[in-house]
Amino acid sequence: MWIPTEHEKYGVVIAGFRGTVPHGLSLEIGDTVQILEKCDGWYRGFALKNPNVKGIFPSNYIHLKNACVKNKGQFEMVIPTEDSVITEMTSTLRDWGTMWKQLYVRNEGDLFHRLWHIMNEILDLRRQVLVGHLTHDRMKDVKRHITARLDWGNEQLGLDLVPRKEYAMVDPEEISITELYRLMEHRHRKKDTPVPASSHHLFVQMKSLMCSNLGEELEVIFSLFDSKENRPISERFFLRLNRNGLPKCPEKPERHCSLFVDLGSSELRKDIYITVHIIRIGRMGAGEKKNACNVQYRRPFGCAVLSIADLLAGDSKDDLVLKVYMCNTESDWYQIHENIIKKLNARYNLTGSNAGLAVSLQLLHGDIEQIRREYTSRFTHGVSITRKLGFSNIIMPGEMRNDLYITVERGEFEKGGKSVARNVEVTMHVVDSSGQILKDFISFGSGEPPASEYHSFVLYHNNGPRWAELLKLPIPVDKFRGAHIRCEFRHCSTKEKGEKKLFGFSFVPLMQENGRTLPDGTHELIVHKCEENTNLQDSGRYLKLPFSKGIFLGNNSQAVKTTKESFWITSFLCSTKLTQNGDMLDLLKWRTHPDKIAGCLSKLKEIDGSEIVKFLQDTLDTLFGILDENSQKYGSKVFDCLVHIINLLQDSKFHHFKPVMDTYIESHFAGALAYRDLIKVLKWHIDRVTEVELHEHIQEVLKAQEYIFKYIVQSRRLFSIATGGQNEEEFRCCIQELLMSVRFFLSQESKGASALSQLQAVFLSSFPSVYSELLKLFDVREVANLVHDALGSLPTVMHGDESLQAVKLQSIGKTVESHLYTNPDSRCILLPVVLHHLHMHLQEQKDLIMCARILSNIFCLIKKNSSEKSVLEEIDVIVNSLLDILLRTILEITSRPQPSGSAMRLQFQDVTGEFVSCLLSLLRQMTDRHYQQLLDSFSTKEDLRDFLLQIFTVFRILIRPEMFPKDWTVMRLVANNVIITTVLYLSDALRKNFLNENFDYKIWDSYFFLAVIFINQLCLQLEMFTPSKKKKVLEKYGDMRVTMGCEIFSMWQNLGEHKLHFIPALIGPFLEVTLIPQPDLRNVMIPIFHDMMDWEQRRSGNFKQVEAKLIDKLDSLMSEGKGDETYRELFNSILLKKIERETWRESGVSLIATVTRLMERLLDYRDCMKMGEVDGKKIGCTVSLLNFYKTELNKEEMYIRYIHKLYDLHLKAQNFTEAAYTLLLYDELLEWSDRPLREFLNYPMQTEWQRKECLHLTIIQNFDRGKCWENGIILCRKIAEQYESYYDYRNLSKMRMMEASLYDKIMDQQRLEPEFFRVGFYGKKFPFFLRNKEFVCRGHDYERLEAFQQRMLNEFPHAIAMQHANQPDETIFQAEAQYLQIYAVTPIPENQEVLQRDGIPDNIKSFYKVNHIWRFRYDRPFHKGTKDKENEFKSLWVERTTLILVQSLPGISRWFEVEKREVVEMSPLENAIEVLENKNQQLRTLISQCQTRQMQNINPLTMCLNGVIDAAVNGGVARYQEAFFVKEYISNHPEDGEKITRLRELMLEQAQILEFGLAVHEKVVPQDMRPLHKKLVDQFFVMKSSLGIQEFSACVQASPVHFPNGSPRVCRNSIPVSMSPDAARVIPRRSPLSYPAVNRYSSSSLSSQASAEVSNITGQSESSDEVFNMQPSPSTSSLSSTHSASPNVTSSAPSSARASPLLSDKHKHSRENSCLSPRERPCSAIYPTPSETSQTANSCFAKWNATSIPHSTRDSIKEAEELVGPVSTLSETRPSGKSPNLSVPSVSHERRMLFNHIGDGALPRNDSSLPGPDKAVNTTPSSWSLDSGKEARNTSESGKLISPPVPPRPAQTASPARHIASVSPSPAGRSPMKGSLQSFTPSPVEYHSSGLISNSPVLSGSYSSGISSLSRCSTSETSGFESQGSEPTVTVPSYSISEEPVRKESKTPPPYSVYERTLKRPVPLPHSLSIPPTTDPPALPPKPQLVRPNNLENSSRRTEQVPRPRPLPRKVSQL
Repeated sequence: MWIPTEHEKYGVVIAGFRGTVPHGLSLEIGDTVQILEKCDGWYRGFALKNPNVKGIFPSNYIHLKNACVKNKGQFEMVIPTEDSVITEMTSTLRDWGTMWKQLYVRNEGDLFHRLWHIMNEILDLRRQVLVGHLTHDRMKDVKRHITARLDWGNEQLGLDLVPRKEYAMVDPEEISITELYRLMEHRHRKKDTPVPASSHHLFVQMKSLMCSNLGEELEVIFSLFDSKENRPISERFFLRLNRNGLPKCPEKPERHCSLFVDLGSSELRKDIYITVHIIRIGRMGAGEKKNACNVQYRRPFGCAVLSIADLLAGDSKDDLVLKVYMCNTESDWYQIHENIIKKLNARYNLTGSNAGLAVSLQLLHGDIEQIRREYTSRFTHGVSITRKLGFSNIIMPGEMRNDLYITVERGEFEKGGKSVARNVEVTMHVVDSSGQILKDFISFGSGEPPASEYHSFVLYHNNGPRWAELLKLPIPVDKFRGAHIRCEFRHCSTKEKGEKKLFGFSFVPLMQENGRTLPDGTHELIVHKCEENTNLQDSGRYLKLPFSKGIFLGNNSQAVKTTKESFWITSFLCSTKLTQNGDMLDLLKWRTHPDKIAGCLSKLKEIDGSEIVKFLQDTLDTLFGILDENSQKYGSKVFDCLVHIINLLQDSKFHHFKPVMDTYIESHFAGALAYRDLIKVLKWHIDRVTEVELHEHIQEVLKAQEYIFKYIVQSRRLFSIATGGQNEEEFRCCIQELLMSVRFFLSQESKGASALSQLQAVFLSSFPSVYSELLKLFDVREVANLVHDALGSLPTVMHGDESLQAVKLQSIGKTVESHLYTNPDSRCILLPVVLHHLHMHLQEQKDLIMCARILSNIFCLIKKNSSEKSVLEEIDVIVNSLLDILLRTILEITSRPQPSGSAMRLQFQDVTGEFVSCLLSLLRQMTDRHYQQLLDSFSTKEDLRDFLLQIFTVFRILIRPEMFPKDWTVMRLVANNVIITTVLYLSDALRKNFLNENFDYKIWDSYFFLAVIFINQLCLQLEMFTPSKKKKVLEKYGDMRVTMGCEIFSMWQNLGEHKLHFIPALIGPFLEVTLIPQPDLRNVMIPIFHDMMDWEQRRSGNFKQVEAKLIDKLDSLMSEGKGDETYRELFNSILLKKIERETWRESGVSLIATVTRLMERLLDYRDCMKMGEVDGKKIGCTVSLLNFYKTELNKEEMYIRYIHKLYDLHLKAQNFTEAAYTLLLYDELLEWSDRPLREFLNYPMQTEWQRKECLHLTIIQNFDRGKCWENGIILCRKIAEQYESYYDYRNLSKMRMMEASLYDKIMDQQRLEPEFFRVGFYGKKFPFFLRNKEFVCRGHDYERLEAFQQRMLNEFPHAIAMQHANQPDETIFQAEAQYLQIYAVTPIPENQEVLQRDGIPDNIKSFYKVNHIWRFRYDRPFHKGTKDKENEFKSLWVERTTLILVQSLPGISRWFEVEKREVVEMSPLENAIEVLENKNQQLRTLISQCQTRQMQNINPLTMCLNGVIDAAVNGGVARYQEAFFVKEYISNHPEDGEKITRLRELMLEQAQILEFGLAVHEKVVPQDMRPLHKKLVDQFFVMKSSLGIQEFSACVQASPVHFPNGSPRVCRNSIPVSMSPDAARVIPRRSPLSYPAVNRYSSSSLSSQASAEVSNITGQSESSDEVFNMQPSPSTSSLSSTHSASPNVTSSAPSSARASPLLSDKHKHSRENSCLSPRERPCSAIYPTPSETSQTANSCFAKWNATSIPHSTRDSIKEAEELVGPVSTLSETRPSGKSPNLSVPSVSHERRMLFNHIGDGALPRNDSSLPGPDKAVNTTPSSWSLDSGKEARNTSESGKLISPPVPPRPAQTASPARHIASVSPSPAGRSPMKGSLQSFTPSPVEYHSSGLISNSPVLSGSYSSGISSLSRCSTSETSGFESQGSEPTVTVPSYSISEEPVRKESKTPPPYSVYERTLKRPVPLPHSLSIPPTTDPPALPPKPQLVRPNNLENSSRRTEQVPRPRPLPRKVSQL
């Protein structure tokens, strides 16, 4: 049975438990668990890391820990009873553990390792605490280390600052908010602004001396030197080095390490230097022989200096090498360091280039105890302490020092009868009064133990030596009296045995007979001569002699005069026991000289302070002794001396002696009667404050009042103890009178900064320190009343002295901080006067920092939840007095601009935070009663309104993120808890007072605004917190957002009809609230939108405002990362449910659906934008959102914003063409007007014209970078028109030059044609804008299918690539996955006219092949019916799918969605025709390239010829013959007669091309490939015979034809063929490019410059060997751009050949079957299904007839019909006797052909008015003329480029001759030439016949006129007789008169226009690239003289004068 546990509540898991049992709870080692129940060795409970999951676990897996339980029962909370530091460590390490792993993932290695070390340190320290064996001090130290590391880690990881008190976390609910603020601020300040240390120390470690000429021991002396005052400021650090330059005692660190202590901040400056003097121990001369002298002397060696400022930057200089300068002139040794400092070191030599003194230096900051703690190792190993000279800046009481510093300065000595100066050595001893030498009292420095004697260094041959050596004599006080210093002088000989000969001595006593010590300063001592063997041990013999030349000159003047030698020393005493001051001694001995008392008291003020504090107790005893002896006489003077001593202790130097005086008062003071005199004298001074002459003295007295009161109180206590409390009333009266004088003195008002105000300020500054003394004698309430009266007497005038007002407030502050105020009894007395003064200062906004501090202290004393009556009364007083002024103060200081200085800004933030914490403390202490009293206290609603507005405004300020530092989450949560509590109280007042007729919009708006920003605070978003932190917050405060949300809903419901005031203003704020991912909050707030819609519907009949506001805000909010898919679903479901019963349900559903769809797109957009790189997903998502804003929402501003976002994405991805198209969307919204536009995005304020100009230039630049120069030209012309209209010729010139440069780039630069890919996105896991849709994508340069597929899989890493091209089924659509279906597609160009026109270079045509493409196709081969294993071509069908896009490519995106699919099936015959056409075109291309030397390697041609010829021999076309030419097929498929004929034509055409190609191949084939060529020739003849071709004798002869324009043309020759008369008919022939399903490479047409010309063959037989008309392909380009291929062309070459720059090499991999690859398949959608009805075609014809053929064209056709009969599209005639029907292909075929050109505005349409048989469609113009001798020419009356018309035909008769004669009755016959122009030279094999035209073979001219590249023919061919005239025969272009202009005059799009589709959408492209009708297009060059003088438009000719013709002029749309 499960029993609730009583004591087993909390434990730690010590073994992992998997929870495999039923209801088992999985646990890991280290988890903490809370136990709820137990049963038979099992516990039931939960892990604290996941409290929602409860389960059972074994009890023996748990280690129980002590814990206390709060809220016993269902919601009980367990708190461990262990040390709070341990608890904090445990929880913090858990949080860090997770974040630490994330650091590794984010590759933040440095922090990762540092945190790892810190965590290990904390764990070690935790173990020490848990063991519990630490001492109290050690435990404190460990906790300090733990908290320091915890704070460091929290700061590094961006966690919250933890408020602590004595190393333990504090509960914010247990302390006042002001105290919490102070703790937070203290820790924050400690973290940010470390307190600068006032004490500094220099650590010095000697490493070595590096010098080449060592060999003697050395002494190194360090000291600090002040170059400004030219004196040392520290003692010396002395150490010895061995002969190698290393420390002599390395095992003793104190011998070579020292700490220069107690350096003040003023001494860290650049003129303080570290000086190093080096003395060698050895021979007199460094170069002397070793055996010269054995005596060792101290001799100067070198010096080094370093400025201490060099250490300030880094504070540490390890292994610093100091330059050591040698002393050349020994007489300057004493000042060598000064000269080096002054840069006078040129006179000294360095010891060597690599020599120097290696030292380690480090500056340490803080007091010495702190240094000992932080650098324990250094002090443990040992370090010597080097003091400052004299006392430190602060003298500590109890410090015992008695050091006499002696500096051996210099001497003046006589030669002593020698020729050279002496080598003088000074030996010093300290001798006591008995004549014994004191041992070990001479210290050379801190690193060396004291010695008994001192030997100076020796200066060579110098009778005036200067030593300047400092010595310290630490002589005890008891041995000081009677001791003296004796200095002995010896001459050191270098010649003999190195003897030292004594020649004199000096001495000086350390203390005079009157007790004074040797005065500080320089003393000139007398040198007493003596013999070498004089015994000086008997000091009594010489002590009676004079010792100084300045002293005792009386009796011994004669001796002094005879002495010429002198010795100078400088002494300085640093002693706490001895004095050199005689006045001090006289005062202390006042009883021996009573008559001198008055003088001694007067001189006390002149004595140095350090002398007084040394003898402080003795001095005070003396003063009070004198006062007791004769108070009447000396009372005033003793009082003055006492005041002087008290004020002396105020000095910072002696501040630490205050405790000495306190101890004296408590323990040693014995003046029981002194209080009377002290009170009397003090009152006397206070009563005379108005006397100006006493002001300075009274000021000194008032400064000392604290200690005067202490003496008064202690004296009275001593008196009371001695007398049993006598005279108590008298004493009280005296104190009352004294304080009466004080009140009167304080109440005096003074104007300005008078002396009186200064005295008042001095008194007030020290008055609070008196309270504690008065409390020793009086009751608390009495003292409180006394203080209340004193402070209450202060003048209330605020315009007085500013300094007095500040001091007055400081005094109030000290009062609040005093012990007196902490007592509740006294506090209730003092609080009113304190609040009174605070109110006055706050009202004037003065001394705010002090006011904030006082208020903080007041609230710190008021404990939370304190129900004491006194506390509630205090809160009442504070609320009534300060709440209003506090609110105003916060508003005032937060509205000021923040100061610029960092210190001032910090202070500003501090004062703001202090006031805020005070306000929060006050509000938290207020109860219901307080709030009710507050609200009832307002007399009018206006006052209440002002108060509510004020407090709401303050709350909004408190919520600001900058109010507290970002890591102060604890403080923010406390503040929010107070705010929400207060708002709940105030909302009642709002409801009661400001609804219905009293409704106030402003106050309600303020309330809602506050509530919204409250909920949106970052610190309340619990979802961002760690689980442990979230749990703590919820346990303590709950989710305050939900509470406030419920309050909003409640208040909203109370508004009633006033809700309309807040619609639509509150939609945005409320929407922001609902986007917070808190389900309860969303459920509460979303229904408000239904309410808004309802009220808006009532008001205006719709809710357009609600919809508009929702949409506007959604975009900005979701782009900030707010909202999620759950919100979208919740929004949709809640509102749909709410509006179910509304009358406006339909419109509501529409709004909700619109907003929901917008959310879908915004969420997709946000998710895509999180990706790092720009990819198609980002761009596609932006396009989707952009279109949604335009089409569905019509939000122009948002539309424009997303245009620019899309533009930026394209630029980042370097999609420059797409970027240009994107910017065009904005450009088309603008007009060329002067309307001013506001500043928007990155655009400045400018006119619409300027912005459109700027956009145009940017778009042109992007089109240029994207190599889409044709579109750039359009915009250049557009903006040029504007410049021209404004006569801005400068810019017009630039624009024309830019346009010209774009033309040059078109012709000169290479462009790669992209691949196109169809991509299907299937499955529900794709974003909304891609889901179950298919797109066509424009690939990158050089990107093939494999690379594209890999890129897509990288963009969608979770997608599965589908391996087939079939349409997926519904299961794929609905799958919870991502499927990608990718394959290549072929573009179908819209403008066939440009592509099929002759003479246009390929790099021009390449643009139209891949731009403005709406339609794409791909083919899928399949077998229908039974597959013939012998010949699979019989059943090989092709399924051709055409994809139609919503927009053309390229556009604003690299991919667009497929709008429509069209699927047709191609029969095997149609497929075969297409394969042959493509192969023929490929052959033409390769032959042309080889002819024009464009092909460096002929292998592609060789392989292609081999592939075709060899395949033909081994099957090839023979398979087609077997499949389609057999009678069985012909009889079964009678409808395919024309197609069979076409296939036969193509076979013969292929044979003709192959023969021509072999001829070219023969000329260029290398020698080693000749056998292969011979084989090909042999196989070709076999192939011809298989086709039934016997000879090509007429067409394979060489003909020297010159092609001046570089674009060879194949000349057309007629050849005679026998045919039966009864079967005679004209075989319909078509140019390959005119055939509807033509797809071929852009290439030159076949021609020959040196080989035999290939002729068209005209056959007139239906037998298998009838000969068909063969026509080469039109010339499209010279193939100079080898990478390009027509997008509507499919050949057997691999798909990669299209865009490859090495097209010729790609043909190695050409394949025969064009169905294998989408790129290689035949063009689609040109052949509809065979079963297609004629009705569809007729409807198409009607459309074309109505829209396409202009009236002018129709008129021209009628004129032509009147002359030559009905016009047809095909240039063929029927046999004689037949009607002149020129349209040979069947109607169904024509319809199929026309179906291919739907929407192509460039193509002419047939006229519906013509009779049925005559209805024809003009095919695309071609250089390969459709009939022998009939050429196409596109001209019109105005010179416009038009489509080629149908050539006119004469009526046919049985005679071919008649047919020829009837063509043209003019003398020139059919020739369009002028009379002066000559005919073409006939071919050498030209066959002259009187038969059909086709029987008269001639060479066709191939010149280009520069206007049209259509092929020409000779006059003899067209007319049947020779041209007239006798001029030399020249080759000229011919123009046919048989064609009529059919093209629209003004509607035809120019070559560079951006085409539009006419079938589906009238304007699919931006307005900026649309083509308006033009009235004055550019004219063509003038035409030559017309040949036929009739009404028809006649063709003209122009002789070409240059080898390369001018390019074809283009008509460009005038934008």
